[in-house]
Amino acid sequence: MTWTSLPAVIALVVLLIAGIFADHQNSIVAEQALRVDVAKEMNLVRANLEGNVNGDLQLARGLTATIVTEPNMSQARFAKLAESLFREKTHLRNISAAPGLVISLMYPMEGNEKAVGLDFRKDEKQREAVLRARDTKQLVLAGPVELTQGGQAFIGRFPVFLNPDRPTETFWGIVAAVIDIQNLYQDSGLLDNKLPIEIALTGKDALGRGGERFYGPAHVMQDNPVTAEVRLPTGSWQISAVPKGGWNATPRTAWILRLTMVIGGALVVVPIVVAGRLFEQRHKHYADLRRSERRLAQLSERLELALNASQIGVWEQDLDSDVIYWDDRLNEIYGKPADGEPRTFEEWSRSIHPDDLEQAKRDFAQGIATGIYSSEYRVILADGGVRHLRARAKSYKDDIDHKMVGAEWDVTADVVLTRELEQAKDLAETRNAELEAATARNEHTALHDTLTGLPNRRYLDTMLDRHTATGSTAGSGAALLHLDLDRFKQINDTLGHPVGDAVLIHTAKVLTSTVRSTDFVARVGGDEFVVVCSRDISIDQLKQLAELITQRLRQPIPYKGHECRIGVSIGIAVDADGPVDGPRLMVNADIALYRAKSRGRSRYEFFTEDLQSEIVRTKRVADEILGGLERNEFVPHYQLQFDAKTLEVAGVEALVRWNHPINGLQTPAGFLKIAEELNVVSIIDRLVLEQTLHDFDQWQRAGLSVPRASVNVSARRLQDEELINSLTSLSIRPGTVSFELLESIFLDDNDELMVWNVNQIKELGIDIEIDDFGTGHASIVSLLKLQPRRLKIARQLISPIAESAQQREVVQSIVQIGRSLGVEVIAEGVETMQQAKILQDLGCDILQGYALSRPMSAREIMELLSSRRMLAAS
Repeated sequence: MTWTSLPAVIALVVLLIAGIFADHQNSIVAEQALRVDVAKEMNLVRANLEGNVNGDLQLARGLTATIVTEPNMSQARFAKLAESLFREKTHLRNISAAPGLVISLMYPMEGNEKAVGLDFRKDEKQREAVLRARDTKQLVLAGPVELTQGGQAFIGRFPVFLNPDRPTETFWGIVAAVIDIQNLYQDSGLLDNKLPIEIALTGKDALGRGGERFYGPAHVMQDNPVTAEVRLPTGSWQISAVPKGGWNATPRTAWILRLTMVIGGALVVVPIVVAGRLFEQRHKHYADLRRSERRLAQLSERLELALNASQIGVWEQDLDSDVIYWDDRLNEIYGKPADGEPRTFEEWSRSIHPDDLEQAKRDFAQGIATGIYSSEYRVILADGGVRHLRARAKSYKDDIDHKMVGAEWDVTADVVLTRELEQAKDLAETRNAELEAATARNEHTALHDTLTGLPNRRYLDTMLDRHTATGSTAGSGAALLHLDLDRFKQINDTLGHPVGDAVLIHTAKVLTSTVRSTDFVARVGGDEFVVVCSRDISIDQLKQLAELITQRLRQPIPYKGHECRIGVSIGIAVDADGPVDGPRLMVNADIALYRAKSRGRSRYEFFTEDLQSEIVRTKRVADEILGGLERNEFVPHYQLQFDAKTLEVAGVEALVRWNHPINGLQTPAGFLKIAEELNVVSIIDRLVLEQTLHDFDQWQRAGLSVPRASVNVSARRLQDEELINSLTSLSIRPGTVSFELLESIFLDDNDELMVWNVNQIKELGIDIEIDDFGTGHASIVSLLKLQPRRLKIARQLISPIAESAQQREVVQSIVQIGRSLGVEVIAEGVETMQQAKILQDLGCDILQGYALSRPMSAREIMELLSSRRMLAAS
């Protein structure tokens, strides 16, 4: 600054200070006016919030008062009352009641089902506010709260106390009014895009300024906001507001004031500046000269500093005289003394590493020819050290000499770093290859069975999913064979798991060597395998494949002196036309496998639509059986038994019937097998026994002569630990009830529970009868151990006695066995009176069959016996 410009500067400073002061005062006035505007806008939002929240909660108070008078209010009553509240303009999302702090009343129910059953005592987020409402006996406004059914809301919780005017008031529960946050904010003006202010709300759970901020940006609280209190029924929120753009927004009058000041300043300063410029021109050329000198000195100094900092050595060579001038830095790089003496080309050549010398000379010769020299080489120092150098130079000619000027610098560190990077890269590539190999091994392990090496269930599912996703060529189709080894469990249990493992490995080898190379083989379970034929294959080829697999797996498997024999059951499902549905193939093959196993194992079965229909029918019947048990559709029908000599009624046999609501009366042949699979036969036995006892008592009360009733009992029922306790509770009179047991039940003498139950049954005075005698394998020893009261000859032996003398002899032998053991003999299945006469002559004690009486209901039995009694009396 020169003395000529000093007056202009002083004037400018004075004007600037005055302008700043005036602008500051104007900003203060503008900010105060802006705070008034912000407060006005904020108070409007505050009033809306107070009015809306208080209005919403006031609607719920009336419902709370109604609950005090109707504490046992039903959901329908609650919904009707709550519905009337929602007819008003409200921000309520829902309203609920929680007697005992568990939500059981809700309106509206739709969309809020997840909240029903919520126990506030177990909800960490809502428990504190609920207990505070109970303990303070006042409304507690909580929120924002994360709702169980999703979303956020404010919740007003009203504690409900019964008998409030009495000393013994009782806490009933909580009524919760849920205020929708977005609806409340919208109606209160918070979400209005035209709102000129930014708002923040503080005081989560109505804790006032001491609570957490739950609405608005954080910077509002830090920017000297205008604040006020939002008064709530209990507690409060603090509302804070700042103008959009902040308090530093330029006032509307600021630019007018500033423009006026600029114009005034210009009228004062410009004349002073013009005068000063005239005086400065005279001294300018002196200043320019001094600056040029200083700039040249600075450039020289900077060049020297740059060369020192970069450790670059500079040289110049006279190409005609072959003399080279090195600077001190280049002498240091080559390990030469910094003596300022010139060097020669020969001296430079002796410093270069022998392996790089020829290339370095070629590069220099090319540099002379082209005028641009570039080379890299190694030099050997006096102490034997090696440095890597990089050289760049350019030749030029003056009026006298031809010269080259260049620079060289040490790049040893760069070369070492490059080598280390290359080594690190090689190491990383090696480790990456090892990682990829490990990943491949892990993927193989995850998708293959470790014992057999075959693909596992996960691999199979992936392959089937791929078939399902991509489909297959129309007409190509696919087939899936599901294999299950027969007798594998016995091998594992008797010979041990090592033998079982050997069997599985043998099976895997048989399958992979039997199927085509394009087929897929997997082990999907303990002794289960799957073969997927994904290309064209005919039904005949599938049969041949299944037969070949079955035949090969029947061959004995040698293992350490043992010969293990297994079989295989195979279920086959085929998708004749694409696209292939993998999961459906698997399900269909499972169904076919189940059929193969149920038909005797060691065979294969194809899935068919008929098989599917049978499975569906079985499932339907199973469901109907379970429903029939609930509706008491299983009832006993009774077939009379007669004394063979007098033809007087000797008893009845209870036969279960299913009173199907659509198909009518069903015999056990239509449902017993499915009931056994459902494990409900013992339940049916119990129901039949209880109904039989009831009907027997009715007959006795009517004076009808029915000496006893026999009931069929399954093996499952005999294995029930609670059987004896249940029989004891029925108060059965000794000698009036017989249990019919199948002959095959007693082949297993090792079932201690069954034997104990049979003995206890006899202790209760219930007779034991052996049913279908002659069709099983009971021995005389078994009869002696069991000591039954009666034997019932199977109907298969009774049918041919009229035509076959041999059959009569068999029946007579059974009768003689019974007599020798003191056991009564019953003949069932008597279809003709001729059979009845023969059985009477053979010595049978009791006869039962269609020739004498068909099965009847309890009412029909009573009518028949009553008519017989009346006929006998007449």
